[in-house]
Amino acid sequence: MTQWFREGLSLDSISIDDRSVQYGDGLFETIAIRDGEPRLWRYHLERLHAGCARLGLAAPAKAALEDALSSAVAVSRIDARRCVAKVLISAGQTPRGYRRDLDGAVTILVGLSESARLPAAIYQDGVILQLCNTRLAAQPQLAGIKTLNRLEQVLASRELHDEAVFEGLTLDTDDRLICGTMSNVFLIEGQSLVTPAMTRCGVSGVMRRHLLTILAEAAIDAEVRDVAIDELWSCDGVLITNSQFGVLPVKCCGEKSWQPADMTRRIMKMVADSGIEEQPA
Repeated sequence: MTQWFREGLSLDSISIDDRSVQYGDGLFETIAIRDGEPRLWRYHLERLHAGCARLGLAAPAKAALEDALSSAVAVSRIDARRCVAKVLISAGQTPRGYRRDLDGAVTILVGLSESARLPAAIYQDGVILQLCNTRLAAQPQLAGIKTLNRLEQVLASRELHDEAVFEGLTLDTDDRLICGTMSNVFLIEGQSLVTPAMTRCGVSGVMRRHLLTILAEAAIDAEVRDVAIDELWSCDGVLITNSQFGVLPVKCCGEKSWQPADMTRRIMKMVADSGIEEQPA
């Protein structure tokens, strides 16, 4: 179970009038805590502030967010050497109705959960993906950020009945590849990579941003653009990224399979060398 905190104090309930409950009015970040420290914190913070600007919420100060997170980690019974933190920003309580004041005060909640290590085999051999029927609706104003409304991801995840399937891939309503239910996707094409643009829908993950930064520093071509679904079936390899597991190779999706190529191993080593090295079970 997740242990929740507000202002450093343990919390087990919130008001049913809170806009996070009523409308999903707010944002969240899911952060990997390793050895007591939040990983890729700057990227999480920047996306959170960008999301507040999009929703017309008063962005909490960096110091306030850091204090909320550090105090929760300090007093939680969850092992801070390896856990998951969820920083949730709610628009708070307002009178009934959709309308609220612009830049209204927000509520900061922090939840901490245990983080299990993934099997070593999937880092070596790759994971199995499934193409979901649930489509992502285009909404440029919300594209890229992590709002509290994740119903599309919930519906897509319900399609994953086979326990062997690790993740589901989602398309938009124009048959463009967007992302996974909990991850971003990179296609390997020769010595180059391509990852779908997040201009209409989807979440622009912090590990995606980290990988794009690493690739740019290594002068490896990585293009961000619209990706047709046919490109998935014709590419040379696939990787998925996520703030918790880092980077994973993909073994197959439906009837299409890939073998982890030299480029895949090279990229995974680059990410590990950057400090994102998970220790598989």
